[in-house]
Amino acid sequence: MDPAPALNPMPRTLEVESLEQFDALVEAGATEMTGWHVQSVDLTERSGVLKALNPAAAMFLGCALQPGMEQSLRARGALVFPILPGVPFNPYRPTLYTGPELYEGVLARPYEETPDARIYAWTKRQGRAGVESALSAALHDHHIGDALLDTLEELGAGRRVVGVMGAHAAARGSHTYDDAARLGRAIAAAGHVVATGGGPGAMEAANLGAYLAAVPDREFAAALREIAVVPSFRPSVSAWARVALAVLGRFPGGTPSLGIPTWFYGHEPPNMFATHIAKYFANSVREAVLLEKCTGGVVFLPGAAGTVQEVFQDACENYYGTPETITPMVLVGVRHWTEELPAWPLLARLAEGRGMAGRVHLVDSVEEAVAVLG
Repeated sequence: MDPAPALNPMPRTLEVESLEQFDALVEAGATEMTGWHVQSVDLTERSGVLKALNPAAAMFLGCALQPGMEQSLRARGALVFPILPGVPFNPYRPTLYTGPELYEGVLARPYEETPDARIYAWTKRQGRAGVESALSAALHDHHIGDALLDTLEELGAGRRVVGVMGAHAAARGSHTYDDAARLGRAIAAAGHVVATGGGPGAMEAANLGAYLAAVPDREFAAALREIAVVPSFRPSVSAWARVALAVLGRFPGGTPSLGIPTWFYGHEPPNMFATHIAKYFANSVREAVLLEKCTGGVVFLPGAAGTVQEVFQDACENYYGTPETITPMVLVGVRHWTEELPAWPLLARLAEGRGMAGRVHLVDSVEEAVAVLG
């Protein structure tokens, strides 16, 4: 019997995310583009170079090209995904967002004119979205996922990611907000990467605390007082965001942390203090990604329906997980989790006899929470 023909190996993927990177590859002598994924690069001044390269098995995602070049690349074996008109975001985005980018222009104009608000308004207009709108959102979320992996490689070398979940309604200046800020600060100071849902309230507080992890206690306390001047994003997101920008301006280059919000809850604006923002359209994807990346465990501050959902979503992963995948769950607030919203008795009962039994904790202070994380 003749041997089965060998399968052709998949070409190695090379992500090309800037014109400088493209030029460097060409200057290094590249002639074949097999496996290249050229993402959101303006190639209008590189038509001569593209004609000299062999683009077979390359992929061009949202690149600017001279007229006729798209057809030329396709004819020579490339896959070309064009820029999609009428979409207020880049579906092929190669990097995560920052707060100042999402709130661009908010110092001079109302929040409703910022990129974040315009994208949310676009989602509300879609209704029963056509294939182009659905494809744009799906492509965006896929590339944000890729960018998040790249970011975690940069931030997480030898470091664990610890999630902080809690109420979006916690007002700046409240005891709940300040506790969340102290928690984020302590987690970051312990060498972990803080990750939150990226929104306001306790999420903002945890990202703020992480961002200011390296500043002296006196300046940290002053920042909490400064930001409390505008307690909530209601009635004005603009005023809420401007105070945050002022704090950022006084403390440039803070400790990195992650925020993973969603335009599904676009009425809850993203916070400014997560230095790396992975904002998704699909909330179900966002929730799964957030819990999956929290390799160092999750701390659950007092919250309502959303936080309860996250508690048991995480519990389900741990309940069925193999020993090496089980991560700590720390519920903060004995009275809240045993009387007001008694999730703890059910969680403890679920954990009995399972691998997660020693990894669930109920504590009453930020200090205890940090201690049990190890």
